[in-house]
Amino acid sequence: MRRTILMTAIVLLSLAGWAQTQSAPAKTAKTKRTTTAAPPKRAEAVAPGASADEVKSLRDELAEQRRMLQQMQESMRQRDAALEQLTSQLRAAQTSATEAQSKAAAAETAATQQAETVTQVKSDFADVKLNQTNAAVSTQADQQRMGAVESTVNRFRLSGDVRVRGESFFQDGAQDRWRSRIRLRLGIDGKLGEDFTGGMYIASGAVANGAPDFKDPVSTNETLTSFFERKTVGFDRGWVTYNPVKAKWLSLTGGKFAYSWNRTVLTFDSDLNPEGFNEKINRDFSNPVFKNFNVQAIQLLFNEVGGAPDSNASGGSFSGRLQLGKRWSLTPTYTLLNWNGADAIAQAASPAPRPAGTTAGVQVIAANAFTNASVIVNPNTATARRAFVSGFEYSDVILDNNITTPWARFPWRVLAEYEQNLRARVRGDKAYWIETSLGQQRVRNDFLFGYSFARVEQDSVISQFNESDMRAATNVVQHRLYANWLVRPNTTAAFTLWVGRTLDTRLQNAARAPGVLVGGVDPWLKRLQLDLIYKF
Repeated sequence: MRRTILMTAIVLLSLAGWAQTQSAPAKTAKTKRTTTAAPPKRAEAVAPGASADEVKSLRDELAEQRRMLQQMQESMRQRDAALEQLTSQLRAAQTSATEAQSKAAAAETAATQQAETVTQVKSDFADVKLNQTNAAVSTQADQQRMGAVESTVNRFRLSGDVRVRGESFFQDGAQDRWRSRIRLRLGIDGKLGEDFTGGMYIASGAVANGAPDFKDPVSTNETLTSFFERKTVGFDRGWVTYNPVKAKWLSLTGGKFAYSWNRTVLTFDSDLNPEGFNEKINRDFSNPVFKNFNVQAIQLLFNEVGGAPDSNASGGSFSGRLQLGKRWSLTPTYTLLNWNGADAIAQAASPAPRPAGTTAGVQVIAANAFTNASVIVNPNTATARRAFVSGFEYSDVILDNNITTPWARFPWRVLAEYEQNLRARVRGDKAYWIETSLGQQRVRNDFLFGYSFARVEQDSVISQFNESDMRAATNVVQHRLYANWLVRPNTTAAFTLWVGRTLDTRLQNAARAPGVLVGGVDPWLKRLQLDLIYKF
């Protein structure tokens, strides 16, 4: 509407200007014609100066009107352009508003959905959190249980070994013999508490009189024979040791345990585990020479019977360790062990014959052949029994020397032992053991070479409990050569050759080869052993 009014005004102004322009020349022409016809009259009607000013004024006014008209047109064009721009912006704004409204509606919908989703997520999170809490509680309980089990398991150590042996015997006058044997041992030991340790071991047994038996305390070997029979296994050790944290120097042990004092096979076989109690005090020192000292009391219980005196061995042992220079260490040991009621061993190992119709004696110990001097008490009666001629009280001295050589993997060891039975009633009361070795068994491909010599008189020790691989337990002279190769950290290949013979075949219960008479010379018995030992 506004635009129409402006256009109308412009047209009227144009027409007015055009009309003025047309009327001015006509008037001039008329005046001219009038002047021509009658000059004086023209001079009165229009003055020449006034007419020129009017014309100029009209022209200026017309030019001004045109300029104003152009300005108005330009202004209208600018206003039209601005209006068009405003219209476009309005349309864009309307479009944006519509889109914004749509987006707002979509956002509101999305917000509503998101709120619902958040609510669901919160609910799910609460469920998950509850489940995680329950799972964490359950896991914690499981971890506590597993931790308790792991803690219990970690306190114990499983160990054992399997030994396969090929063995042969050669002696003049006797049938050569070859046999294969196996030894199985398995045990567990560890901490029972802060101040207590303990363990138990099982081991293969032996065969007595052709049947599986556990009457042999000095052997855990099983011969591969008897038509594929199952091999016997029994408890070999079981003990508890009290070693208080506040007094680490004190150890109190009870049960069936490994040796706690220094000894050799001259007095006790390595397969034998004593039974009873042991109390030990052990102290280390920082002195450059005097490094260690220990003393212990020993009570070994080997025969308990109702209504009769029990049998035991009691005594003590002490030892120290001396560092004599950079390369030489010496461990001296002295042990005194008195056997009370030892006659029960004689009867159990070699029952006395009794008259027919009476209860016969029963062999309880099926170990080494009986070689000590003995007598029959109450012969030819129902109470007949075998007894030792001598009593037994071991006085045992060991000097164990270890020397470091320039070759780190070949240390040198020299051991000397002298043992005497202080209660012997025969001349044969002494025993000697000398052993030397070169090498060690610590890391793969280690070698150990050694030699030992033993001379054991008849009543120097009880024949049922010392080394079972010698020619005889007592009344014997014995040589041994051995070589061990550590094939792997847990696998050893070993070679051992025993060469021995009886000292005096005239003595009671002396071992003699077939055909050798009393007083004759017993030929050398050669016993060869090839072992493969796997430890775990």
